[in-house]
Parts: sequence; structure tokens; C-alpha cells
Amino acid sequence: MDATIYICKQQLLASYESQEILIASEPMGSIEHMEAAGTVRIVSRRMVRPSSGGGTPSEVIHLTPWDLRLLTIDHIQKGILLPKAPVGGKRLVDALASSLARALDRYCHFAGRLAVEELGDGTVTVALRCTGDGAELVHAAAPSVAVTDLVGSVYTPSPVVWDLFSLNGVLDADAAIESLPVLSAQVTELADGVFVAVSMNHSVGDGTSFWEFFNAWSEIHRGDVNGNGLNKMNMVSTPSPVLARWFVETSPMPIPLPFSKLRHVLRRFELPPVREGFFTFSAASVKKLKARANAEMAGVATAPISSLQALLAHLWRAVCRARRLAPGQETFYAVIIGCRGRVRGIPPGYVGNAVVPGRAVCAAGEVLEKGLGWTAWQLNRAVASFDEAALRGFLERWVREPRFSFTGDLSSAAGGAGLETGSSPRFDVFGNDFGWGRPVGVRSGLGDKTDGKATVFEGPERGGSMSLEVCLAPDALERLVADHEFMDVVTLPARV
Repeated sequence: MDATIYICKQQLLASYESQEILIASEPMGSIEHMEAAGTVRIVSRRMVRPSSGGGTPSEVIHLTPWDLRLLTIDHIQKGILLPKAPVGGKRLVDALASSLARALDRYCHFAGRLAVEELGDGTVTVALRCTGDGAELVHAAAPSVAVTDLVGSVYTPSPVVWDLFSLNGVLDADAAIESLPVLSAQVTELADGVFVAVSMNHSVGDGTSFWEFFNAWSEIHRGDVNGNGLNKMNMVSTPSPVLARWFVETSPMPIPLPFSKLRHVLRRFELPPVREGFFTFSAASVKKLKARANAEMAGVATAPISSLQALLAHLWRAVCRARRLAPGQETFYAVIIGCRGRVRGIPPGYVGNAVVPGRAVCAAGEVLEKGLGWTAWQLNRAVASFDEAALRGFLERWVREPRFSFTGDLSSAAGGAGLETGSSPRFDVFGNDFGWGRPVGVRSGLGDKTDGKATVFEGPERGGSMSLEVCLAPDALERLVADHEFMDVVTLPARV
């Protein structure tokens, strides 16, 4: 782990212990990032508790293998860029704290704490306790940063964007070891906008849970601003959260982990530098890619290729070119497959992790020579390979032989020739209007920024448009941006 990140983390933990209010952000990461320190200034921190009290220490949510395997990775960090609010400063943050408290009434577990119990037999258990201790709300200011600084280029100004998020450098298990909040929101006032960011412990929920919480919070606040009275929980349009976890029938609860101390499972990586690019594709461009992919596989494919599969195939081929992979080099694309609706017993509104990876593997030469349709078909088959019986077998085996995810897995696999896409274009990002205008952009934080990671979002025009946030080695990203075939379907950023 980078020394400056470690120092920042230790200072962060100390601030929770003393409940200090921090006045300035700490330098983190690279020299470039350290030069950006001070651009974002922390004004205040507070713990926001559910307005109704929300949960008691006796309420315990046991974590599933899906949840536990993610204790070793970074938090989910996503944020939206909003127009300038009609009010600012303490008035804005007090109002957001009020709506956040009511959102936590609905999602009371996000105000809880992870708890680790050492059993004395060389094993530990980890559970989520609905203590009502609160979620963190950070107020920050960046008066020298404008909206166009963040979204006016295909290149992301990573050092500045990362400072718009809290809990940087904190792994999920750190929350259990140090009794940190499992959810932290940071509201940063910019020169001409507001950035609202949420960092959520990945062991307590996945992307579906994350965005449904975000949607509920914005809807509650929008109701306050517009005077629509939508602050009552039964009037929020997001599904009612189901907090009870889904286990296979043979699984113990809680699941013992084979470590005498939880910290023994953690690994901190010094990852090679990456640069981030943000690429938006209009609904029309995505539709053309999908039509082309399906036309190329006409008479061969036994199922239609989806819009997302066509877009990711377009990216995969371009990244193989940008990385200058040899034709015989093995490459893979890992995609996340949601289990809601695919696995019996997981209800709508399930709050917890319910995803599995699917992987397409082939030679770089095949990806480049056999065309968009063939490449998209490999992704299609990876998703179609999902099997509920195999999933149940995996979950049963995991209890006996737990295996964890690590941030460095992607960059070390297949000689650094892999890609992985998380999130979903179905998540409602641009509907998060807090009452003073729709979002004008979305970005993610420092967590899980490794070579080959591509995050997909719905596009700003919605209706089938999509965006990809792509992390690559700096030279490879430059070649990707210079790739006319790839960029031909990219909508270049407009001045906001």
C-alpha cells in the first residue's frame, strides 16, 4: 500500500476515534495527486442517524459467501455531478442530512456497523449489526473546480475526482476491524455545481443496493424541495428493501472464516499507474453497434446479442489494439451477472450482494480478426453459461474453502491482458435529481482502479445511451483515444 495512502487512512481512523472535524484534506497517492491536495477542502464531518432511531444492537444480519468474499476489496464509490444548488453551505448540508436520515429509516442497516467475533478456535465471524450508529456525511468545498473541469474531456482528472470521495484507501474489512461506518456520503460544493458522492462498503451490498439507496435519498430530498411530501417511506418509488440474507440450505449462519484475526486475510497492493478515460455512446451509436454485431452473426448465433454485449465487444477489440497484444496472447473479458431474477428465493429489493462473474476467454488475434459480432457472441455465451445448480455448488464449497477477491487480481491475470466490467446501464443514475436539476455527469472514486477495469453507466441522454469509464495503463489509454475506429462512435464531451 502506498505510504501516503496508509498515513491518510491512519489519520482517518484517528479522526473517528476522537470525532474531530477535519479542516483540510490529506495528500494521497501519486505526486500528481499530492499536487491536487488542497483543491478539495473538508469543512465538516457528522454522523447521520436514522430519524426514527433505526435498529438496535440485537438486530444482526449474517453475511453470505457473496458478501464475505468482498471483505478484501475497496468500497463502491460513485457520485453524481449536479448543477449549482439554490442554497449552499450549512443550509444545503443540513437539508441533505435531514433527507439522508429519512433514507436511513428505510435502509437502517446502512447506519449499522460490521462486527467481527474471534471464536478462540482459530476462526472469526463477521456480521452486520443494525446499531443505528449512523452513516457519515462529509461537507467539502472546492471553489476552484468547475463542472467542465470534471466532465469537459474524455480524460478524467483523477486526482481531483478522487478527493470528492470519502473512505479512500479503506478496505471493506477495515470497517469491522476499526468500527467505521459502512456508508459515507460526501457533498462537495464546486464553483458552479455540487458533487454528491457515496462510498458504500461492498460487503453490505452490491451495485443494485447502492443505486436503489441513492435513488431513495434523492427522491426524498426532491420531495422536500418541491413540497410534494414524498418524505414518507411508503411513497418512495424504489423497491422496499429486503434485509434478510439468502443462504443455500446447507450453509451455517454465521459462516466461520479460517483466520484467528480478520486482518490476516487482507492484502494491500501497490498497483501500476493507470489513467482514466470516460466515453459516452449515444443511443443511436449503441443501436448501430448492436445491429452490426447481430448481422455479422446471422445464421450462427442462437440468441440475440444485447446492446451492452455489442458495446463491450467494441471496447474489447479496441483495447487489444491499444495494448498491442500479440495474436496468440490470451485475453479475457469478465462481466458481472446479476442473480436477482435468475436464482429462486432471491426477492425483488434484496439488499446484499447477488452477482457472479462470467468470463469469456480467447486469443487476442481472434478478437481482432473475427469481428465485432464474433467477439460479442463470446460475451453472450459467458452470460448464458450461468447455471443455478453450479452457483449453489460454488456457495456450498465456499463455506468449506473460502476464497476472497483482491484488487490486484485483474492486473495480474492473463499477463495484464484482461478486462472486467462492473455496474449496469440499467441503474438509474440520471434520475437522481435532488430538487434543483438532473445530474450532468457521473464519476467513480479511487476504489478498484486497476488496469483493465471498465465501469458502465447509463448515458446522460438515457433511452439506451451508455457511458464507459475505462482504466488503462497511460500509454494504452492514449492509443485508445487515438483509435479512430473506437472513437468514431463516441460522443465527445460538450462544454457544460
